[in-house]
Amino acid sequence: MIQGVKYFKQRKSNYPQYETTKFRDIREMIENVAEKYPNRTALSYKKNPDDAETICITYAQARSDVCALGTALISAGCRDTKAAIIGGNSIGWAYAYFAVLAIGAVAVPIDKKLPIADLIGIVSKTKAETVFYSSDIADAVATIRKECPSVKRCICIEGTPSEGDPSIDNLINEGVRLIRSGDNSYYDYEIDPDKLAIIVFTSGTTGRGKGVMLSQTNICSDMTQGMYNFEIGEKTINVLPLHHTFGSTVNLVGHFAQGSEVYISSGIRFLSRELKEQSPNHLILVPLFLETLYKRIWATAEKEGRAKLLRSTIKFSETLRRAGIDRRKQLFQSIRASFGGKLTLIICGGAPLAQEIIDFFDAIGITVLNGYGITECSPLISANRNEYRKPGSVGTPIVGELVKIRNPDENGEGEICVKGPNVMLGYYEDPEATAAAFDEEGYFRTGDYGRLDDEGWLYITGRLKNLIIFSNGKNVYPEEIEAEIYKIYGVAETVVYAGESRLQPGREVIVAEIYPDYEALMARGITDAQTYFNEKIKEVNARMISYKNVGLVKIRDTEFPKNTSSKITRFNINKSID
Repeated sequence: MIQGVKYFKQRKSNYPQYETTKFRDIREMIENVAEKYPNRTALSYKKNPDDAETICITYAQARSDVCALGTALISAGCRDTKAAIIGGNSIGWAYAYFAVLAIGAVAVPIDKKLPIADLIGIVSKTKAETVFYSSDIADAVATIRKECPSVKRCICIEGTPSEGDPSIDNLINEGVRLIRSGDNSYYDYEIDPDKLAIIVFTSGTTGRGKGVMLSQTNICSDMTQGMYNFEIGEKTINVLPLHHTFGSTVNLVGHFAQGSEVYISSGIRFLSRELKEQSPNHLILVPLFLETLYKRIWATAEKEGRAKLLRSTIKFSETLRRAGIDRRKQLFQSIRASFGGKLTLIICGGAPLAQEIIDFFDAIGITVLNGYGITECSPLISANRNEYRKPGSVGTPIVGELVKIRNPDENGEGEICVKGPNVMLGYYEDPEATAAAFDEEGYFRTGDYGRLDDEGWLYITGRLKNLIIFSNGKNVYPEEIEAEIYKIYGVAETVVYAGESRLQPGREVIVAEIYPDYEALMARGITDAQTYFNEKIKEVNARMISYKNVGLVKIRDTEFPKNTSSKITRFNINKSID
């Protein structure tokens, strides 16, 4: 152990672990869960968002389809090659992902919204021989086929295939024919779970992304160990992008492995309708989605003149709960009905989430478990639990995870470093970046700052790359100030940063740039956003230590620039103050 490092201690409390399914690779996972729940619905979806019918696929059928698809891919020469998957969430995407991993090939999930130059760059760099695609990007795929000599075949996973390309259904039918003729290649191959299985290119909020290399051991251990933390329900809705690990590992693999039905959403704009129609027991969301739902509830209450009643009902409910009486289902029935009526749990991660939002959903009977993860860790590192939670914390490290705080300051805050079977193999074709990502003890350096309390609960302070360092040696984490600003009524988005002055190069000032929720402001008759927020920021400053005070408030008319993960790209913001 190294001096100057705070390590995760054994928990003082022996928190109970929930039942989980163990598996060493994706093929084994599919086999195990299909044996355990053959007739239970595994995946469900609608061919078109407006269809009345929901198509349901059992675990037995999913196993059969993936086996057939894998057999056809082996016959086509896909084993031990790389396959790019470019498309929106769909049953075809899930099947392609499972089948590629189940035959020992390498999956390269790619965001279909990336510029064509980036799509070509990733396919070329990884030398992908197969491209799975959805028909809405057929033109882009035609360009990829021309520009990338490694590509040997293109397979349509959703919609109508381009001329000459097979659909995923065509390949499943071909696989069934091969199996009936005696082809057992899908099961004959011994999978090495420790070798490269997935390359995920991070979207990044500071520019150039990296190719994170993950093995099947990485993602399978992350879920077998991570799911000890949760008691999940019978059904969830997959709305998170599957090309990100939070969507593919936690939302898809994690829930498939537990026998939970995964309804594949037709898209974020249909989510409100789908919540009512599908009645999920739990959801996996990022803070942006949860913040939107929270603001929508309060905006509706304000518009209908029920905001005061809602606040008083919450207070009344909390008084009853303190007396051991829980009437949340009855008192907040109308709000809960907008989520389908059965929602009791939301697992949230990917960015900081305001405690007041967590508290609000808890007040109406929906538990929010805030967690922490990063692509390089497959992604889950820590999470709160169904019955064991701490305000402000992102929970305890998952089973088998080692966490330490590197170079902690007087407050115990330092860089969060992680070691465990879920930590990546490295960055694709980037040995220098890989070497720099690990410390002398083999811990992965997350680039996030935080602290561990005496019971081993983890708290996130902010990102190292966002840290504001003043000439007097004081360090300011903008996320801490942003969390306070988000509590102000009428804030849609905000970013805090050190202002840059061309006229006074040495000037140091903290800037809070705000994109207001103009509709919310108008609902309260607020027409001068600048004056309103200037006064509100004074209240924030009064709660903060002086060196963290905001010196300038900038109001913007448009949303902040974002990447394809809907995260604000701070490096694209004009930080000039004159």
